[in-house]
Amino acid sequence: MELDDVMATECTLPSLPRAVALLTTELAQPEPSLRRINHLFLTDPALAARLLREANSHSHPLSGKVGSIPEAIVMLDTAQLRSFVAEAFLGTTAGSVPGMNLQHFWRYSINTARLARSLAGIVHRNQTTAYTAGLLHGLGELVLHLRDPQGSSAASSVVAPLDLRRSKVERRARGYGYAAVSAALARQWHLPNVLVDALRHHNAPFDGEVYEPLAAILHLAVWRARAREAGFMPRELAATFPSEVGVALDMDIDTVLQQDPIDWKAQPYADDCV
Repeated sequence: MELDDVMATECTLPSLPRAVALLTTELAQPEPSLRRINHLFLTDPALAARLLREANSHSHPLSGKVGSIPEAIVMLDTAQLRSFVAEAFLGTTAGSVPGMNLQHFWRYSINTARLARSLAGIVHRNQTTAYTAGLLHGLGELVLHLRDPQGSSAASSVVAPLDLRRSKVERRARGYGYAAVSAALARQWHLPNVLVDALRHHNAPFDGEVYEPLAAILHLAVWRARAREAGFMPRELAATFPSEVGVALDMDIDTVLQQDPIDWKAQPYADDCV
């Protein structure tokens, strides 16, 4: 299936049930806590994407400039937030996205976002934008599974959806991978160009016409989070570390691992994950 065909029909992306439940409760309060609302939106890629899409719509004066959840929340009223949450599609069954383990996907997305935020701090880049990039970067994989389940199943017969080699397998089979779909979504939603470019090029940060440091930051975060999903030991981490990207950011493998903000022994989904 061609990329244009994948993007021709909008997909309903599933949300984390716990995040939806907690947001519903919070937004029902007489005076909802913006801090709590912000915290919960940061745990759900689909809700975060919808929030950013609305904040960057042409009806808002800052369209194309809102790149973080905190910025988006202050632009919308409580009624709009309630609508987003009430209409959320809950990914509660194995068939919500055929071929994807959503619990693993949500965990991986949050871990990548946290890593991207931490790494961005080292090189003095915008940490909230880096978190957004990490949270949203994998949505293209969900779309591919929903719109092209046969092609995704074929790719999964070679490597798992969160395997480090997934993007190469997809590009070899289709001519594009999940990163291109994530970037196309961000472009449709009028997200800032820095996010679109980072999502598009994070698998190969030096292939774009202009080098975007956020793409390199996201590349390292994705490497670390996927290596964790694969259960890599020190030797495998050393063998797969993307050293060229590390050099561009002046980070070696020890720097990346030392900045790892995740308690890998516990994998919470809401209150402690951001």
